[in-house]
Amino acid sequence: MLNRHHLRVKALHSLYAQFSAPQFDLQMGEKELQRSIDKYYDLYIHQLSLFGELLHIAERIIDDGKQKLLPTPEDLSPNIKFVNNLALRMIVSNAELATKIQQYSVSWTDEHEMLRKLFNKIRLSDLYKEYMAKPTNYFSDAKRFVIDLFVEFIANNEYFEDLYEDKSIYWLDDFYMVNVSVVKTIESFQEKTTNSARLQPLYKDTEDDKRFVFELFRRVLLRNKELEKMISDKTQNWELERIANMDVLLMRMAIIELTYFNEIPVKVTLNEYIELSKEYSTDKSKNFINGILDKLVVELKASGEIAKTGRGLLG
Repeated sequence: MLNRHHLRVKALHSLYAQFSAPQFDLQMGEKELQRSIDKYYDLYIHQLSLFGELLHIAERIIDDGKQKLLPTPEDLSPNIKFVNNLALRMIVSNAELATKIQQYSVSWTDEHEMLRKLFNKIRLSDLYKEYMAKPTNYFSDAKRFVIDLFVEFIANNEYFEDLYEDKSIYWLDDFYMVNVSVVKTIESFQEKTTNSARLQPLYKDTEDDKRFVFELFRRVLLRNKELEKMISDKTQNWELERIANMDVLLMRMAIIELTYFNEIPVKVTLNEYIELSKEYSTDKSKNFINGILDKLVVELKASGEIAKTGRGLLG
C-alpha cells in the first residue's frame, strides 16, 4: 500500500517538522513518523468503512418502505441489486475490516445525515440507475460499479477532504494515496473469495520498507552538518540561507539515499527527488536540485561513497 515514493513523502514531512523545531529530538521524531504512517492506515479503514454505511442506509430505506401504511408495489418488491452487490458485500462482511474498524474506533454516527444525503445523490445518478437496470448480474459488473461509485462520490468529494483535514493533520496529504489503495483493494477481489478477501497491507515488504523509511529519517538528522557542508560546497555562488529550505532538505535526503541504500539505483533516487521537488518546492527547484545532485554523484562515485551493488544500479 505504502510504496517507496509514499514513504519518502512521510520521511520528508517528518524531517521538515524536525528542522522547523527549535532543536532536533530524534526519539520524538521517530514516534511522529510512525504515527503518520499508522494514520495512513487509519484513513484507509475509514474510507473502506463508508461502503458499509451506505449499504446499511440502503437496507433501512428498503425496510422503511415495507413498513409504510400504504406501501407501493415498488416498496413491497424493491430492486435489491445494490444491497446484494457481491463486491459491496465482500467489503462489508470482511472479517479483517470489521476488526480494524473496532481497533481504530471508526464511527460515522455524527455524519449519518450527510451519508443519507450522499446515498440519495447516488440513487439519482446515471451510474446507479444504469447499474440497477442491467438485467445481468456478473461479478465483474458489480465490482466495476463499486469502484466507479467510490471514485465519483467519495474519492472526489470535497466534504470528506474537509472532514478528514479537521480530524487529523496527516490526512489531507494522505487522501489521494489512500483512495488509490481503496480502488486497488476492490480490484483485487475475486468472486470466490467472499469474506476472506484481503485488505491491502500497510507495507509491500514490512521489514525492508520500515528499515528504509526510518534509516532515511535518522541518517538525515544524524549527518545534518556533514550533509549541509556537502551541499554548501556545491552552491558557492549561493549562501545556504538563501536556498529554499525544502530544496536543501530534499538534497540531504537524496545524498543519504545515494550513499546508504546500495540496492536503490542512482537514477531512481535522482528521479524521485526531482519529482518531490515538483510537488513540494518552487518552479525552479527541479533544475537547481538536479544540477547540484549531478555534481555530487560524480564526486561520490569517485570517492567510493556511492557503492551500488547489482547490475544496472550505478546508472
